[in-house]
Amino acid sequence: MSISTAAPRGALAVFLSAAMLPLAAIAQTPSPLAQWQYSSGITLEQMFLPKLPTWRIRVGPSVSFQPRYDGASSYHILAGPSIDIRYRDRFFFSTGEGLGVNVVTGPNWRAGIALSYDLGRRAADDLDHLHGMDNINPAPTMHLFGEYVVSKTFPLVVRADVRRAMGGDNGWVGDLGTYMPMPGSSEKFNWFAGPTVTFADSRYMNSWFGVNANESARSGLRQYHASAGVKSVGFGVAATWMANKHWLVTGNVAYQQLVGLAGNSPIVQRRGSGVVDFAVDYQF
Repeated sequence: MSISTAAPRGALAVFLSAAMLPLAAIAQTPSPLAQWQYSSGITLEQMFLPKLPTWRIRVGPSVSFQPRYDGASSYHILAGPSIDIRYRDRFFFSTGEGLGVNVVTGPNWRAGIALSYDLGRRAADDLDHLHGMDNINPAPTMHLFGEYVVSKTFPLVVRADVRRAMGGDNGWVGDLGTYMPMPGSSEKFNWFAGPTVTFADSRYMNSWFGVNANESARSGLRQYHASAGVKSVGFGVAATWMANKHWLVTGNVAYQQLVGLAGNSPIVQRRGSGVVDFAVDYQF
């Protein structure tokens, strides 16, 4: 059952309740995952279920298979908790979205601010290729975000996210993405899909993709300057299976292609990369 004007309101309620679970991300380290996948379905739930419970709490384990860093050819597995706690449509604490508040909300939109954490990048992550490169230290990251649903009859969600690390790369990066429920979604199973494009300023681009004179001398990589612009384009799919009213299983798949100055960097071993993750959550 896809979302349409003919869909029963009760079925929509169950569908959107299942859809609300965001990705169980370990941290916001750059990965092929789109920012909308951290919170897919939140604004749709707000639109179709205006009388939300006071508290929504979901916890469980999660695992993610993703590149060691942007442009890496090697992958690793990250495992950890999946936590999503929301108070009305205002405050939230989530391993996907971070700690934040929806500052303003409407029947089909929301905008707010959140704090998350970026794991950065260490030369030790790939000594064969990153030896001599400076580390990008872990750092808290501040987000400004906004989401808008076109309409109930055409539930396309548009999301914009701008964030800055307070330390680490000290740069600005932002995403513009869209997604919507796909055909075949039902009361027990639903899935979303959509594209995204990511932009970044020169400080961010040079931290992740640039090679300065000292790094070049130590690593043997040629000097490289990456100015501001489009960093990557990608496509993601997020799916949720609601086993019963308490247990939910989510899976996320995404692909990212580094483009332009990011893709041409000597640090990049592979322009295209993907991520796969799963989480099993208990809903109180």
